[in-house]
Order: sequence, then C-alpha cells, then structure tokens
Amino acid sequence: MKYGLSSLSFVLVFINCHIFAEQLQSSSQANILSRIRNLLNYPNVLSNWNNDTDFCNTEPSSSVTVICYEDNITQLHIIGSKGAPQLHNFSIDSFVTTLVELPSLKVLRLVSLGLYGPLPSKLSRLSSLEILDLSSNFFHSNIPREISSLTSLQSLILDGNKFTGRLPNGLGSLVVLAVLSVKNNSLDGHLPDMLGSLHNLRVLSLSRNNFTGDVPDLSGVENLQVLDLEDNSLGPKFPQVSSKIQSIVLRNNKFTAGIPEKVQSYHQLEHMDISSNRFMGPFPPSLLSLPSITYLNVAGNKLTGMLFDDNQCNAGLDFVDLSTNLLSGRLPSCLLTGPKDRIVRYSNNCLATGGGTQHPFSFCRNEALAVGILPHHHKHIPGSKVVLALIICGSIIGGVVLVCATIIVVRKFLAKIATPRKTTRSIVENAASTYTSKLFTDANKHARGRLTWTQRIAAAIGVARGMQFLHTGNVPGVFSNNIKITDILLDQNFVAKICSYNLPILDEYVKEQKSTRANYEEKFVVYDFGVILLEIISGKQINTKNEVRVIQNQLQESIMSNAMSRKNMVDPAIRNSCSDESLKTMIEICCRCLEQDTEDMPSVEDVIWNLQFAAQVEDSWRKDSSSSDASPISHLYSFKPNLSRNSNSNNNSNGTSV
Repeated sequence: MKYGLSSLSFVLVFINCHIFAEQLQSSSQANILSRIRNLLNYPNVLSNWNNDTDFCNTEPSSSVTVICYEDNITQLHIIGSKGAPQLHNFSIDSFVTTLVELPSLKVLRLVSLGLYGPLPSKLSRLSSLEILDLSSNFFHSNIPREISSLTSLQSLILDGNKFTGRLPNGLGSLVVLAVLSVKNNSLDGHLPDMLGSLHNLRVLSLSRNNFTGDVPDLSGVENLQVLDLEDNSLGPKFPQVSSKIQSIVLRNNKFTAGIPEKVQSYHQLEHMDISSNRFMGPFPPSLLSLPSITYLNVAGNKLTGMLFDDNQCNAGLDFVDLSTNLLSGRLPSCLLTGPKDRIVRYSNNCLATGGGTQHPFSFCRNEALAVGILPHHHKHIPGSKVVLALIICGSIIGGVVLVCATIIVVRKFLAKIATPRKTTRSIVENAASTYTSKLFTDANKHARGRLTWTQRIAAAIGVARGMQFLHTGNVPGVFSNNIKITDILLDQNFVAKICSYNLPILDEYVKEQKSTRANYEEKFVVYDFGVILLEIISGKQINTKNEVRVIQNQLQESIMSNAMSRKNMVDPAIRNSCSDESLKTMIEICCRCLEQDTEDMPSVEDVIWNLQFAAQVEDSWRKDSSSSDASPISHLYSFKPNLSRNSNSNNNSNGTSV
C-alpha cells in the first residue's frame, strides 16, 4: 500500500513539473515576443499583444500569425503597412539576437516593418528555417554568405531592400531551395554559375537590379517554372532553360542574339516578355500558337521575317505586342478575329496591315541589312556537292600538273646559277618583314600622325573584302591564311592591301588539302580577323592569346556600359573623334569574331555588313558635326580584287587591293 502511494506521488510530481516547465517555456516565448514588439517600436499590427496574450492560441490574421507545435513557436508572420518608413532608434543586431532565441522557427516573415541595417550573419543560427521573407524593408550591404548554411531553406525572399554586391556563391549549397527572389535591390556583377546546380528551384526572380553578362546555363534546373530577369544589363545570349518553363521575363536588358529554336518546344510556356532588348533574327510565328501561351511581348527589338494571314494562334492568347520590329507580310487573321478583350499591338513594322502605323518594306530590309541580319545560307543538295567536289578535284589535279611543270623549268634554271637561293616562302616572309608597314606605323606618315577612325573602318572593310574574295572568288577557296596585322599594307591613299597573307605555295597548298580539312574552316579566318579588329580598336599590338582574351573581355563589358566607358577602351588617338554607335558596332562584331564557340561566330558576309553599317553611321555623324576629317568611305562599295605575290611596296601591286 505504501509502495502504491509512493508511486502515485511520483507520477503527480512528474506531471506538475512538466506543466511547470511548459508554463516556463510559454512564459519565456511570450517574453521574447514582447521584446520583439518593443524593438519594433510598438507597430499598430501588434497592438493586440499584451502580457496576457496566449500567443500559441491566437487567431491568425493577414497581418500577424503565430503558429506553435508542441508549445514551440514554429512560424512567425508580421506584415506591416505598405510603404512603412524606416524605424528610428532601431538596432538590427539586438533584434536578430532576440529572434534567434526562437530556435524552432521554420517560417519567418517580417515584411514592411521599416527594418534597416546590414543583415547580421547570426541569423544563420535559426538552423530550422524553411521560409525566410524579409521583403520591403531597408536592409543594405551584402547578403551575408552565412545564409548558405541554412540547408533546410526552401524559400528565400529579399525583395525591395537595398542589398548591394553579388549573389553569394554559397547559395548553391541550398539543395532544397525552390524560390529565390531578390527583386528591387542594387545587386550587381555576373550571375554565379551555381544557379545551374539548384535542381529544385521553381522560381528565380532577379529583376530590377544591376546584373550583367550572360545568364548561366539553367537547362539542368528541370523544375524551373518562373524566370524573371527584367531591368538588368544581362545578355547577349538568350537564357538556356528547361522545357517546363511557364514564364520568361527578359524585358529591358541587353540581349542581342536570336530567339533559339528550342523556345518553340516550350509547351507549358504561358507568359513571355522579351521586349526592349536588341534581339535579332527571325521571329518564329509558332510562338503565337504555343498550347499554353496567354501573354507574348516581343516589342522593341530587331526581329525580322514575314507573317501570313493563315498563321495560327492560341485561342487563349490575351495579349500580343509585336510593335517596333522589322516584320513584314500581313498580320495573322486569328489576331484580328479573336476575343474582344484581346489586346494586339503591331505598329512600327513593315506589315501590309495597319496603314499609316507601318514603315515601307524597304525600311525593314535596309535596317536588317544594316545590323547584319542576313538570310540563312541554304545547304547544297547532294548533287551540287558532287559537282563541287569534281571541280575542286579537277582544279587540284590541274594545279599539280602546272606545279610539276613549273618546278622542272625552275630547277633547270636554278642549276645554272651558282649563288645561294632562298625558298619562295622565306622570300615572301622576309620581304614582308622588311617593311614596317603596319596599319599604325604607315599612318605616322599622315598629317594627324595616326589613322582616323574613319580610315580604320575603311581599312577593316578592305581586308574583310579581300578575305571574302580569297575564300569565295577562287575554286578551291584559300583558307589557310593565318592573317596578321603585319600582313596589311596601305598605299599613299590609305587603301588597305593584303601583302603575302601567308598565301600557300601551290604545292604546299595541295599537301595541306590532303592532310587536313581544318584549314578550310572559315571560322578560323574570322577569328584571325577579330584579332586585327582588336588591334585596330585598341591601338595596341597583341602578341598572345591571353592578351586577346583580356582585351576582348574588357571590350565585352564596355558594350553593356555607357559611351564614356567604351571610349576609354579605344586608342587615345581617336577616342574623341568617333561616334559611339559606330564604335559600339565595331566592338560588337569584334567580340563576335572572337567567340570560343564557332557556332556563335559571324560569317565573313556578316562581318562586312556590320563594318559597312559602322562606316555609314560614322559618315553621317561626321556630316552632322561638320567634321573636317578625311572620309575615305565612298570607294568601299565596289571591289575589284588584285592578287599578287609581289610584296614590294609599289602602290599598285601590293597584295590584294581593296
């Protein structure tokens, strides 16, 4: 009996202790919440909190919610008034020190409360956090890298603050992160590649910041549904995303490439806004008929192509804006006969529909040519390949016969001569090295002491046309050139001529054709020409590939910057005597020539069109500013090739005259 009473007494004591502990814990948590109210300067949304409030059993509202699990606070939502001013006499350090005394918190939302200061790294002590929303406050400085230690984090929302610096690379360790939103801040720099490793990410919202450069490859983020990059300086390539994407917003950036064909397979895409960029190339009409599309805005680009009456549209398409592009043809009838509340805009194109709101067809054609948007080259049918192969083989055989006959005659002649001789190759190379006739050393003879910007563009066009003739004007074309700036000479009229151009001797050329096909590749020549453009723009002699890459990166960054930044990158001799649009065009085509991926390189024809556009812009600018600079542009629109192996400095026989 005594034993039974003793056991019962023990149980009662245990229960009382447990109840007392819970009361202490509840009292402690209530005390923490009261301190939070005090540190927030008693906001109106917390006016109902007092010493008697049972926080774990209060009714949730749209402004304040406290949720407990087993008497531990796991969720805290405090939403202030929209546009709440910055708090006075507020200590962010004291505030966060108090918050971390709630270690069971899984959801923390502190929105529009006027919080300010750098976000303390000690916030990472809330190791159970799954959702963190600190939007619409006044936090500044860098996002602390310690936030990447919150490995349970599923949503990180920091919108509408004043954060600066770059996104922390450590965010890649947040493997369960589904929402990353940092809209409306002052973050900058390139986007980290780690974004491509966030395989559970569904929403990526980085709009209204100062991010630059290409978007990392996101095609491996298979669950990504929303990509919002509006109002940055990103580009030039269209972002790579998975086919599950539902919303793409790229508005007001610096994208210049074309719309990739893969976009036409985004069957879940509902919202697409790529307006106010410089996208070039054909507009795919199939975007209008994507099965889920409801909003499509491509306004303010350089998209080309023809639309037709019978192009199909999705019946659910509510908004379409095709305005201010280079589209021709007729507006699809499905856009004119759809629901009454559908909004369709298409002004400032060259469509037959729209009357006075459209340009003449010639306007769009000339604009497309000016920016180097050329028709796609059709692939040769197998029959034409056979004919071409026969022509090339015949030319090679004929060349071999001619070379053999020439060698026999030359050997007989040389046998009679006792003096030592040099090979044709070394003669050409030594002759070229005898002259210091680079673009810039020849220019020293000029009265301004250096070539003007106009003359440099003219020389570049001349070289490009010479290359074009060597590749397309001969059968077979000559590709194994390794052109350098030392191979370019100028006559007394500053007309560019290609000297030696490392033109292969016929017998050497035949061997090269048999040994490798790499020398045929036009892209290698385009890269060499890009190096020349780099030297023309910068005024610097470039000797290594590393120097090429460094200067190219600097020029690429200047494209995304302002006119002053671009002019600081060019040769000081012409820095203040060239138009920004002409300079930007030259820098863009130069950087495209130096792309590592040959698929992204322009053709020689593309290069010429862009250089001609730069020349036209510069000429117009000089006329408008009544400049007295020489303008050797009028001769650029006719081309008569004059090939010669003589590398003497005669003005009329000095390589390829252009």
